[in-house]
Amino acid sequence: MLSEEAIIEENKAIAREYKELLRISYQTLSAADKKMIRLAFDTAVEAHSDQRRKSGEAYIFHPIAVAKIVASEIGLDATSIAAALLHDVVEDTSYTLPDIERLFGTVVAKIVNGLTKIAHLKKDMNISQQAENFRKMLLTLNDDVRVIIIKIADRYHNMLTMDAMPEYKQLKIASETLYIYAPLAHRIGLYNIKTALEDLSLKYTEPEVFQDISDKIEESKEEQQQYIDDFTNSIKTSLAKEKFKYSIKGRMKSIFSIRRKMKKQLVNFDEIYDKFAIRIVYESKPEEEKFLAWKIYSIVTDHFTPNPVRLRDWISSPKTTGYEALHITVMGPKGKWVEVQIRSERMHEIAEKGYAAHFKYKHGAQKEQGIDVWLNRLQEALENDNANAVDFVEEFKLNLYSKEIFVFTPKGDLKSLPKGATPLDFAFSIHTEIGSKTRGAKVNGKLVPLNTPLHSGDQVDIITSENAKPTQNWLTYATTARARAKIKTALKEAKKAIAEEGKEILRRKLKSQKISLNEDTVNKLVTFFKLKTSLDLYYRVGSGHIDNSRIKDFAASYNNAFISFIKNKIRRNPLPVDIDKDEITANYDTLVFGKDEEKLPYKLSPCCNAIPGDEVFGFISINDGIKVHKKNCPNAISLQSNYAYRIISAHWIDASQEEFSAEIALNGLDHLGLVSHITKIISNQMNVNMKALNFSTDGGTFNGKIRVVVKNNETLQKLMNNLKQINGIDKVSRL
Repeated sequence: MLSEEAIIEENKAIAREYKELLRISYQTLSAADKKMIRLAFDTAVEAHSDQRRKSGEAYIFHPIAVAKIVASEIGLDATSIAAALLHDVVEDTSYTLPDIERLFGTVVAKIVNGLTKIAHLKKDMNISQQAENFRKMLLTLNDDVRVIIIKIADRYHNMLTMDAMPEYKQLKIASETLYIYAPLAHRIGLYNIKTALEDLSLKYTEPEVFQDISDKIEESKEEQQQYIDDFTNSIKTSLAKEKFKYSIKGRMKSIFSIRRKMKKQLVNFDEIYDKFAIRIVYESKPEEEKFLAWKIYSIVTDHFTPNPVRLRDWISSPKTTGYEALHITVMGPKGKWVEVQIRSERMHEIAEKGYAAHFKYKHGAQKEQGIDVWLNRLQEALENDNANAVDFVEEFKLNLYSKEIFVFTPKGDLKSLPKGATPLDFAFSIHTEIGSKTRGAKVNGKLVPLNTPLHSGDQVDIITSENAKPTQNWLTYATTARARAKIKTALKEAKKAIAEEGKEILRRKLKSQKISLNEDTVNKLVTFFKLKTSLDLYYRVGSGHIDNSRIKDFAASYNNAFISFIKNKIRRNPLPVDIDKDEITANYDTLVFGKDEEKLPYKLSPCCNAIPGDEVFGFISINDGIKVHKKNCPNAISLQSNYAYRIISAHWIDASQEEFSAEIALNGLDHLGLVSHITKIISNQMNVNMKALNFSTDGGTFNGKIRVVVKNNETLQKLMNNLKQINGIDKVSRL
C-alpha cells in the first residue's frame, strides 16, 4: 500500500508523462484530436486505477509509454494515439467494446478490438492460444494496419520493461518477439524498432552471447570511431565542395545482426568485417533525388574502390516495405570493406518510421507503392483462414523476411516475387485458376521443372491444362504464402470429397459386422488406427489405405474379443515394431525436469541432437511424451512462442555413463596427411569413437564432416579445440 505522499508523487509523474505525450504530438493535432486524446487518457487512468505492473509501478505508465512510441518513433495520427492509450482497457478492465465505440467511435473501437486477446479459449493440447491470438491480430490487416503497428509498439515497451518478470516468462515473450513481432516490424518498415526488438530478444534468449558481443562492441568503440572519422573526412570535403546539404555518420550494426553473421559465416566477433555502416542523408527536391544519389555515389567511389557485386539500387526498385536507398560497399582504409548507405531526407524518414511516413508521402502519388502491393498480396494470403492457427502463422511468416526478385510475363509485364519463388508461385500470383491448372513452365523459352528457383530478369510462361490439378508435391515446390494457401485449399477440398465417399464405404463395411457408425464408434476407430481426426479416418478408407481386412480387425476388437485377437495376431503373424531411427530414446538418469528435478522418460529431438552439457528444455508433445531440444535449436523460438504452456525446464545432472552422437564440420586448406592427422587426434589422443567421415576437396581447399560419439559437451568442445590447432584447418563448428 502506497503512502499518501507516494500517491501524490506518482500522480505528478503520470501528469508529466501525459504532458510529454502531448508535446510530442501537438504539432500535428487539431482541437478535436486533442479532445479525443484527453478523453482516452482520462478513460485509461480510470480503468487502470487499481492495476500495477510486475515492477510495482502504476499500470497507466505502460499505455502512456506505448502512445509515446506511436506518436514520436512511428509518427501515427490522433486515432492511433487514442487507441494506444486504450489498448488494454477492454482486455484487462470492466470496459467493453460497446463502451469504447460509444465514447470514441467505430474506428477506435475496431483498432482496440484487434489489440484485445481472445478472452476464453478451450484448453486443448492441440490448440495454441498464442497462435490463435496472432491469427486474430494478423487478420485485422484487412481492416486497419494500425492495429499491427500499435501492437508492435506495445511489444516494444514490454520488452524494455521485462526485468521484473520471472525467467520463464521472459523467455516466452522474447521468443514470441523474435518469431513474429520483429519480422512484422521489418516488413512494415519500422527498422529501428525491429533492430531494438531483435537485440532485446537476444538479451533474454541467449544472455551470455548478448553480453559477450555487447562488451566487445564497447571495447572496440574508440577504434571504430577513429576509423569512421578517417573514412568520412575526405568524403565530407568533396560533398562540401559540391554544396550538398547533408549529414554523415557511422552506425554500428546491431548485436543481433552481428550474432547472425557469426552463426551464418561460422566466425568469431573479430572476423566480422562489416560491423558498421556509413549513412549519408542529403536534402533534395523530389525530382532531383535520384540524380543527387548517384552524384554522391560518384563522389564516394572517387575516394574508395567499389565492390560491384555489392551494389544495391533500391531507388529505382524500392523494397515492398517502401524502403528506398542506394547501398554500396567500398574498400576503405587498412583494406576493410565498408558499407555506405545513401538516402534523401524523404527516404530516411520512410526508413525510420516505415508505414506512417509512407502513408504521408503517398498523398498525391499516382503509382501504387511497394508497401501497398505487399499489403494487397498479404490480404490475399490471409483469405485462407480455415487453417490450424500455428500453420496459419507459419504461412504468414513465409514472406515476412524474404528478399525480392523481379520477373517478366510473356507480354513483358514486370512482377515482383519473394526470392526463391518458383514458376508455380508465379502462376498463382497471376491468378488462382492459372495456378491450379498449371501443367508446366518455360523460363526464358526453355521447359523447366515447376520447382526451379526463379531469378531477376527471367521471363516466365505458364503452360496450363484443364486436366491438371494440385498434388501434395506442389507444397514442396511452392514457397509463397499465397500459392501454398491456394494449394492447401484445393487439396483439402479433394480430401473432403474422398472422405465423403470413404464415410459411406465405412458405414457399409461396419453394418455387415453389425456395428453402427456413430460418434462413439468413430472415436474408437480413430484411436485404433492411431489417427488424429475423423476426416483422416474417412479419407484413408476412401483412398484404400484402410482396407476391408483392417476394418475386420477393428470389428474383432470391438466385439469383446480384443485379447484373443491380439494373441491370434501374435501367434499368426508377429509384426515388426516400427522404430523411428531419427529419434534417440533416452531413459537414463542424466536429465531432470521442472523445479522438482523429476526423472521422466524423454526423447532427444533429431532436429538439434542435444548432448549432455547442452542447455536444453523439454517440450510435451501430443503423442511422443517429452521431446528434448537445445535452447538454441532452430525450432526453439517457434515452440516457445506458440506452445509456452507445454514447455518444461530441464538440465543435465550426470552424463558420465552414456554416450551421444554429434556432428562436426571442418574446412580449410588441403594438404598431404591432413585426414590422418585428424583421425589420430580423434581416435588416439582423445580416445573418441568416430562413426563417419566425409571429406571433399576443390582447388586446394577442403570441406569435411565427422560424426563422433562423445560422453558430454565438454569432451566435444575439447575435441573441437584440438582440431582447430591442426595446420591448415580454418574453421571447426558443431552442426
